[in-house]
Amino acid sequence: MLTAALVVVALQQPAPAPAAPAAPPPLPPQVGDTSPFRRLALPTPTLLREGSGRPGPRYWQQRADYTIRASLDTATHTIAGSETIHYVNNSPDTLTYLWLQLDQNIYRASSRGAGVNPTDARFAGRGFEGGYTIQYVRAVQRFGKASGRAPLATSVNGTVMRAELDRPLPPGQAATLELAYSFEVPEHGSDRMGREQFPGGWLYEIAQWYPRLAVYDDVRGWNTEQYLGQGEFYLEYGDFDVAITVPRSFVVAATGTLLNPLEVLTGPQRARLAQAAKSDTTVAVIAKTEAGQAFTRPAGAGPTLTWHYSAKNVRDVAWAAAPNFIWDASGYAGVLIQSLYPPEANAGWTRSTEYARHSIKHYSEKWFRYPYPTAINVAGPVGGMEYPMIVFCGHRAGDRNLFGVTTHELGHQWFPMIVGSNERLYAWMDEGFNSFMNIYSGLAFYHDSVPLGRGPAAGWARFAATGRDQPPILAADRVPPALLGSVEYGKPAAGLYLLRQQLLDDTTRFDAAFREYIRRWAYKHPTPADFFRSMDDALGEDLSWFWRGWFYRTDVVDLALDSVRVRQDSGGPITRIFLASPGGLPMPVDMRITLANGSVENVRLPVEIWLLGNHYLYERKFAADVVKVEIDPGQNFPDVRRENNVWTRS
Repeated sequence: MLTAALVVVALQQPAPAPAAPAAPPPLPPQVGDTSPFRRLALPTPTLLREGSGRPGPRYWQQRADYTIRASLDTATHTIAGSETIHYVNNSPDTLTYLWLQLDQNIYRASSRGAGVNPTDARFAGRGFEGGYTIQYVRAVQRFGKASGRAPLATSVNGTVMRAELDRPLPPGQAATLELAYSFEVPEHGSDRMGREQFPGGWLYEIAQWYPRLAVYDDVRGWNTEQYLGQGEFYLEYGDFDVAITVPRSFVVAATGTLLNPLEVLTGPQRARLAQAAKSDTTVAVIAKTEAGQAFTRPAGAGPTLTWHYSAKNVRDVAWAAAPNFIWDASGYAGVLIQSLYPPEANAGWTRSTEYARHSIKHYSEKWFRYPYPTAINVAGPVGGMEYPMIVFCGHRAGDRNLFGVTTHELGHQWFPMIVGSNERLYAWMDEGFNSFMNIYSGLAFYHDSVPLGRGPAAGWARFAATGRDQPPILAADRVPPALLGSVEYGKPAAGLYLLRQQLLDDTTRFDAAFREYIRRWAYKHPTPADFFRSMDDALGEDLSWFWRGWFYRTDVVDLALDSVRVRQDSGGPITRIFLASPGGLPMPVDMRITLANGSVENVRLPVEIWLLGNHYLYERKFAADVVKVEIDPGQNFPDVRRENNVWTRS
């Protein structure tokens, strides 16, 4: 037995330490859906903009009608004008002020655009100190049959001006404003307007030449982005009544229908225009030998003539004037096609009307009927710019270059003149869509079967491989000028070409869907979500993987052959082809498989093979040994690394 002392000692011993608990198992991976096939996140559909991509039953947009009276002083290169704006508030909101665009203010030395674009840049004013002088802004008040004028307080913020209404403007009501203004025409206006002196006198191409209502829409309210030069325009639709007073020796071409031909044209010119309207070949209205001659102007003692134009349901008006235009024309389906150019223009301009007629005819028959009475191409200092019914193309362009710029600028009659997207924010929705249409216009005119250089996809792959790509969804002003053509023109065009020619099993499906988008959004203001939804709806496809990777991101296509192996089973050898898609943008896989007996098999695998990841095993039995496998042998897809596209049996 233990003694008492031993018992006490035993009781004082520390208890043994408990065993350490076992480490918990690691948590499983916790990630969201990162698959390229996940649904594209778009704004929630509403009765304004539906999930199908259609304008909803409650869709609305504002309307602005203009009456403009302006004169050109060629001694000072100054335009002085007055305008009346009838603005209809179709929104559900009561407005207490209006925002107007003063685009000429970009040519002030202190403007933000001058800070962004150096004076020698394409989208600058080249050191020109210009801008609007606003004499007054006032509201027209109606009192029965009488009316009054109430001066409005205004504040200018760069290229936009806020006008405080004298009374709130409720939904469904209209306000009428009067403005008077003047500005000096810049010699180089961001390559969108300007003037140039030729031996026969000054040639003017006039745009952004009157204060214009900013757009108030259901997406952002007032759209008041500054005009910096590179981004273009976003405007409301309306009717225009425009009178332009110029020296008597000048000829004017403008958006719309000429209302007073008896006053500003000679009898022979009127007869030639009537002949041209019914002709599918070019008719001289003012021949080269007649350009600048006094007899080309109506007789009269006054030093000026006023040209009066009307344009219906357009978003803008532009015009050109010169004393020595060569003028020719033809017709297409009731549309008067016209070209005006100085004698010093490239000799290729004699084909301008032919190019213009082809373009209007091609786009009308393939996509959407041209809705306006005329289409005009003017040669001058502007390299290429579009306005409703009239475009400016460089007078030095000729041959295929002139065809290219003509069919491009006239293609803009569909985007954004008919489909009125927000060019300032989404340049790809007009430049890219138009560049896509231009591909087929060129093929049709030159009777080619495929575009040069293996098509847009191969060309885009070469650019994307440089790592300089940017998402087209960026606003134009956020894209480096050197990349603007690639990102906002070339990439969207290549993407739509790829979708039409390769990703869909029938080009007619694409054509029907694209026409439906144009029809749904003609004379309205679509957003990117409206386009993506409308195309998915009409195609019966969820193209989230493509829209996201191509337009929102810079994901690249890289289809690869990892290896080719053979396994034996009871029925004989089975060839196993291990494919990979390490790039972020999946694509269908075209394979050309060559067998030892000399035969060749072509296999198309759908894009859905990548649904579960970026590796895929294709296996099957062949009649002979496989000696070579090639991915995309036709280079139809924009693959950035073709060195991993071929396997050859050693």
